[in-house]
Amino acid sequence: MKMNREKRYLFVFLEILGVEGGIQSYVKDIWRAYGELSEPSTADIFLLRDAPVKHNPFATEKLKFHYFKTRNPMLGRVWMIANFAIYLWQYRPDHVFCGHINLAPLIQTLCQISGIRYTVLTYGKEVWEPLSPRYQKALQQASGIWTISRYSRDRACQTNQINPKLVEFLPCCVDGETFTPGEKNQALVEKYNLAGARVLMTVARLWSGDIYKGVDVTIRALPAIAQAFPNVKYLIIGRGDDQPRLAQLAKDLGVGDRVVFAGFIPTEQLVEHYRLADAYIMPSQEGFGIVYLEAMACGVPVLSGDADGSADPLQDGRLGWRVPHRNSEAVATACQEILQGKDQRCDGKWLREESLAQFGRTAFRQKLQELLNATDRAVVIPK
Repeated sequence: MKMNREKRYLFVFLEILGVEGGIQSYVKDIWRAYGELSEPSTADIFLLRDAPVKHNPFATEKLKFHYFKTRNPMLGRVWMIANFAIYLWQYRPDHVFCGHINLAPLIQTLCQISGIRYTVLTYGKEVWEPLSPRYQKALQQASGIWTISRYSRDRACQTNQINPKLVEFLPCCVDGETFTPGEKNQALVEKYNLAGARVLMTVARLWSGDIYKGVDVTIRALPAIAQAFPNVKYLIIGRGDDQPRLAQLAKDLGVGDRVVFAGFIPTEQLVEHYRLADAYIMPSQEGFGIVYLEAMACGVPVLSGDADGSADPLQDGRLGWRVPHRNSEAVATACQEILQGKDQRCDGKWLREESLAQFGRTAFRQKLQELLNATDRAVVIPK
């Protein structure tokens, strides 16, 4: 009988191992945390667009992966749907977790036919705008929704008529063993000509469609910052088609020599770059903002926008400065305060401890366990 057997979960995702991105990193953190649970239930992972890999570091006896990528995407989808239906009939999992809104109508249909509850995992922008009726229905009829921040919850619920009581939080996390404070790498200081400079830094895609990241706002703030700190420089990590416009803006404002475009930096080299910074500046509109956690774990003070998901990692301003995201004057004033270093939020040791207490890997693993326990106990909330 079902009551006498071990619990079993099924997770269904689009594509995680074949591409890099925020959603992919977040899902990998879930897998890593799941493998570290003290007594994890058996869980199967369906990956629609991923092919088998030689070594999957997340695969364990309790976490089993199934790959459905084919040369013809439609055949792969049909293959996965067939396997999904057979799995529901054969194993009767205790719960199905839908890893992307694009899969939600399919999972809703098959789970409701089978009488199996499902939860939809959301990340950010994919559910911020009004969805078509069938996607809204798939969210509304889920037994639960997981998301990364209060901002993402509020945007999704307001635009898609979702009951907020359905939503639980599994926020992003940071690896405190990878991102650590340290001395400035002198080779990098020389490479970027930062000797004797007070360094502001941003890690962001420099795409013309991503101006919300606020790199241009920070550049506009530089002349005012330089009046108080003549040795200030702005190190920008990232690449994209908007870089020529940003470089021209800096030149037009007379701060071209203060702006350093470092280009793309691999993840494993980011920590050395965070350590170059005296402040991490990104007046953006984020669903959460993992970069703020990375900077704080390195003991670097942070500045964010004041109307987005960064409220969570910055704990409503307790751990950092939050300013109107398109206001260069507010950015300049906050940067001057940060570089003065008199505020507790500039205490790197305190900043690291406080951020990791809530958003380190241990906290993430504990939250995942709590959500799984709650899922097992959940009752359907009237729509």
